[in-house]
Formats: sequence, structure tokens, C-alpha cells
Amino acid sequence: MAENLLHNNWTSLDQHELRLLLDKRIGGPGQFDDRHANPNRFYLPLARDACKVALTFRGKEIIAIEAGPAFDQVQWQKISAEIENTILVGPQKIGREYSFCGYRVMGSWRGARSGVQILPPPPEAPSAPVEMAQHPFIIEFPITGPPDDLWQITNFRRIREHRQLTQVLNVLLAPTIVIESSRTEHFWAHIPSADGSGNGESRWLQRFFWAPLGRVVADELSPEATERIEEIESDAYYASAGYDGRPLRVPTDLDDSLCTYRDLAKENRAKFDRSTFWMNIASRQWTISASASFTSLVSAVESLTERGVKHSIYCLQCNKKQSHESPGATERFRSFFETHAPGAALRERRKQMYALRSGIVHGGELMQMEQDLDFGWDPPGWNEKKLYRELYSITKMALRNWLKNTSAAN
Repeated sequence: MAENLLHNNWTSLDQHELRLLLDKRIGGPGQFDDRHANPNRFYLPLARDACKVALTFRGKEIIAIEAGPAFDQVQWQKISAEIENTILVGPQKIGREYSFCGYRVMGSWRGARSGVQILPPPPEAPSAPVEMAQHPFIIEFPITGPPDDLWQITNFRRIREHRQLTQVLNVLLAPTIVIESSRTEHFWAHIPSADGSGNGESRWLQRFFWAPLGRVVADELSPEATERIEEIESDAYYASAGYDGRPLRVPTDLDDSLCTYRDLAKENRAKFDRSTFWMNIASRQWTISASASFTSLVSAVESLTERGVKHSIYCLQCNKKQSHESPGATERFRSFFETHAPGAALRERRKQMYALRSGIVHGGELMQMEQDLDFGWDPPGWNEKKLYRELYSITKMALRNWLKNTSAAN
């Protein structure tokens, strides 16, 4: 049996970072060899005699790296040393990027323990002319930076941490916090006339934002702004509802919450990242499909619930074992809210939420507004909108409490 070159102590090595390193040091583009018979086997830099290493995948993970005909033992020793001495334990850097907030960001905030900093955009950055908009701000955060010739890994970490941190802030802060999509999107946009007369014009435009940022990876945090973002006692912060026209404020426990997220066990952090992803998607989907947005909110909850476990019980009447799964998806959904958002919604309302989700997902339902049957105040459409608002509110609350409760359990 061929030796597996994948070390046991590399369990914390991100699979994408490993592929970037192998592509840089071994070469690419890589090849399959009889893909139909070996769909999970991939060869670098090419297959057969040119192969230096063969990768075996199980699902999304690389579970084995084996030497090929062109394997270079000395080169692999250098790669192994690089992983252990620089990739996993490289120097700390600061990643920087723009995110967007439902409220204007007029000052700065810095987490003393988390190392995260929120900064207002520079004066020359584009600014929305209205308050109800996606207002740009700069976020800075710690990352581990490999050597300069492995910039692809450093930048991958910057992009990944920026996305995940923005999605976490979307749960921890009152306004919606988003990032620009990496996928190209074009759409029709209306440009009003400069003097307000006439109908203006329509243009086919690309969704894109650009503003001065400076270095995307720095050695230290930028200087704080003259003005500071106001901190509000946490209970009062989350108790207030609606937009009062004021700029971004943050809860007093924001730094603690970010540290709690950072310190989650690997499995729990992956679950929370999936949950915040769906929470973020729900915000984006609202203008396209309220039904899809509703199901994304439910997915945010289901990402954190434990799946039903099948087990056998002995039935005295049947005189045999029977398979039983407990609890069901609906009960897990209700139980999650009863644990992490008690009193925020009645049990019957939770049942209605999941029933609507199930109807949408399985093709039997659409929300009224999707069918041009929503007259605003009629009971069917009004009840669904109210159900959506309740679900959005208690989902954010439950995700925050799950984070806090999980930390206490650890």
C-alpha cells in the first residue's frame, strides 16, 4: 500500500490552502486519468509518467497524497517543512476590505481583544445620496500571512475572513451588513435627469463598487478615526427596533462576541458560518423572492440544529425491532427557538413558520406576493409578511444566543 504523505498533524490546514500551495510548488494544471473509473483521483502537475503526487478526495476533502513516478523526495521535504513552519504558524497580518452597512458609518470602532476594526470610508469614496442604502465602510481583521511568494494563500485568507466576518457582523449588529458579490451581475438601472425634469434614462449597468483602499494586507491596524462609533449597552441595543436615522452604533459586548466566534471549536464554527451565510442570503433574496428568502431563514436555523438520529426500539406487540428517528425536523426547528429565543414567538407561530417553509421547498406553496395576489392589507398576504418579520427577528436573536450558549457550554 502506497505511503500517505498527508501528515496527521496537518488537520488544521485548510484544503483550499493546501491546493494553492501544491499548485505553486508542484505545478499544474493537474489531470484526471480515466475519470470515469477514478473520479476522486487527481494528478499533479499531470498524470502518468509526469505525475509527482496523486491526490485522493473523499467528498470535498483530500484524504491522501501519494508519490507519483516523477516524485521528488527533497522537494516534498521542503513543502512539508513549509507547511509546518510558515503556513500553519506564519506571522500575523491585517486584512483590509470594504463591506456595506444599512446605516452610515461615521466613526471607528476597535476590538481590543479580537483585533477587528471598523473604519469610515475615506472622503473620496463614493457616497450614497440617501440614508436607506448600502453605505461603504472599511473593516480590518487579523490573518496569518505566509511568505510573500505565497501571496495567493494570504489573499485567499483575506477574502475568506472578510466574507465570514461580514456575515457574523450581519447577525451581531442591528443593520444589514453585506459584501459585494464576487459574481458578475448586470441589470437595468434608471438614471434620473440632473435637473429633475423629464424621465431620465435607463442604462444596462454592472453591479460593482470601487473606492480607494490602499494596501489590502498591512502589518498593523490603521489609525483610528477622530470620531468613535457609539457603544450601547447590549440589552438596550438589541431591544430597540427600527431605523432612527442615526449612524451605526454597536453593542458593548461586540468585542466579546467576536472573540467567542473566533474561539469556537472547528465543527461549531463551520456550523455557525453556514448559518450566517443563509442569514446573509435571506437579506439579498428579499427583493427577488420573499419565498426563497423565507426558506433561507429556516436554513439558517437548521444549520445549527442536530439532525435526527435513527435508532432501533423493540416493539413488544410486533416482537421485533423497529427503526425510529427522533425528533423530526419541525420539532427540532421549534425546539431550537424555545432554547435560544424563549418567549420570542409562540409555539404555534413556529409551527406555522416551518409549515410555510416546507410548502415552499416541496413545491406546494408560494408566498402571496410572488403570485401578484398581495393586496397589502388582506389577511393572507399580511399574515405571511408578519410571519416573515417575526422569523427574521427571532432568527437573528437565536443565532446570537446560540453563539453565547455554545461558548458557555465549552
